[in-house]
Amino acid sequence: MLLDAQPEHPPSRLRRYAIRVAGVVVSIAVIVAVFPGYLWYPIIYYPEAKTVGVFLETVAAGDMQRAYQIWKPSPSYSFKDFMDDWGPEGYYGPVKSFRIRRPENIKHGSAADIPVDISPYRPFPPDDDAIKQNKTKTVELWVDKKDHSINIAPF
Repeated sequence: MLLDAQPEHPPSRLRRYAIRVAGVVVSIAVIVAVFPGYLWYPIIYYPEAKTVGVFLETVAAGDMQRAYQIWKPSPSYSFKDFMDDWGPEGYYGPVKSFRIRRPENIKHGSAADIPVDISPYRPFPPDDDAIKQNKTKTVELWVDKKDHSINIAPF
């Protein structure tokens, strides 16, 4: 009779495992399709963002000679020019803290555009502190993908 029927065999372990793996693969595929920038940008531009981070940490520490070396300047950009830009009395200075934003690719270029918020306050001021945020400057740094030299993005 119908009520006396024996249940079918439960799915094998291998089958359950395959279904779970397939579910995980589909979930990852959906995430990659929906949020590609959030997954790839941190990986693709990590070396350039790391270079900018090391540079700004060095500037914030006051080791300007080392920061100048990390910058890898052209012969026409003297240490005095560098200090006029990044020194304590410079255009971007004093730099005490910073926040690196989402890097961008420069179309048909060999550099990454790394926008950075720099602040004369340590730690970096929270977004709701309007007085300190008013002193925060944004600068776009271009980092060459080959030699990791840094330049200020042209306007």
